[in-house]
Amino acid sequence: MTTISLNNLRAFETAARHLSFTVAADELGVTQGAVSHQVRALEDRLGMKLFRRTPKGLTITDEGLTLFPTLNDAFARMTRLFARFDHGERREVLTVGVVGTFALGWLLPRIADFERTHPFVDLRLLTNNNRVDVAGESLDCAIRYGDGAWRSLESTHLMRVSMSPLCAPELADHFRTPNDLRGATMLRSYRGQDWFAWLAAAGLDDFPLRGPIFDSSTLMSQTAMRGHGIAVLPLEMFEVELDGGDLVQPFAITVSTGSYWLVRRQASDLTDAFMAFRDWLCAEISGEAELR
Repeated sequence: MTTISLNNLRAFETAARHLSFTVAADELGVTQGAVSHQVRALEDRLGMKLFRRTPKGLTITDEGLTLFPTLNDAFARMTRLFARFDHGERREVLTVGVVGTFALGWLLPRIADFERTHPFVDLRLLTNNNRVDVAGESLDCAIRYGDGAWRSLESTHLMRVSMSPLCAPELADHFRTPNDLRGATMLRSYRGQDWFAWLAAAGLDDFPLRGPIFDSSTLMSQTAMRGHGIAVLPLEMFEVELDGGDLVQPFAITVSTGSYWLVRRQASDLTDAFMAFRDWLCAEISGEAELR
């Protein structure tokens, strides 16, 4: 049987990950033509098309979709393995996807401590809006918000949070009771349940929701801080803004619609880097909870 070139496989995996020969060429340090040639060679070897060119760009065929996850996982494992030997030191890459609200509100202010106490971990953070594909984005793990029940993912509970409407100080005086929200600009997350849950707790089940919808809670909170509306947000992620007066909580009513979880693919290797990060997260969160 004719062998398959590793370069051909790498070219396909990179192009499939980006759905672009141009971006793949930049990542691999070769020309676009070289990537195209290597992919064609792999297609010839396999006797099947892996990509189609359409007016909207590059798309991957069903055969390509079958091949991609295995190659993506294999190259990710090789990358982690060789990273351990950089500069003669044991280094283990850990790529973590983090929902933006948790990244800014909790993780980033504390990350220096993790890096100081776990120098063997080469931590790489990628933020997202909670819609994350751990396998498709080549992540070792992710921190996301919800109920923890995601298919094919192992979930470790981190913290449950309290949700309440927050707004800029100049708007707070307009909100004496929940009924005062009628006519207000209500900034909404793509997770519509946050407002519905809070309004139900406030006894306003039939309350009409009006206001823009955001796919990023971080952007939504920035809009609230600029006085352009009021948003239901997790209090624990905005302690600095609340303490500094950039945001105000007009009502004492809070609800909980979910928790933050650390998730990983059930089929993935349980690496030293992941276990170190997981144990550090849980210890930090548990320690802070005991101090409250």
